[in-house]
Amino acid sequence: MTDSTKDAGVIAALLERFEKIRLPKALALKEQVDRGETLTETDISFLSRVLEDTKELQPLLARHPEYEDLVAKAIHLYHEITKKGLENEKQSKG
Repeated sequence: MTDSTKDAGVIAALLERFEKIRLPKALALKEQVDRGETLTETDISFLSRVLEDTKELQPLLARHPEYEDLVAKAIHLYHEITKKGLENEKQSKG
């Protein structure tokens, strides 16, 4: 199997996971924090796992800059969730 073929398979699997699992979960979390709710430990664990996975994928992403915009938008969404979740946490304690 060539590196290109291997990359294509990995990218297909990642895109499917993003579309079917991670994006719907992220959008649900965004709605949750936008309603003023805080993030649970499970939510924080999910976000941490996603960010760790993104770090591990840097070499793959460097070889495929065509996905840069999609990854940037996803990271921005995760950032907005964590930022708003932290604001909500501070308000609930203070």
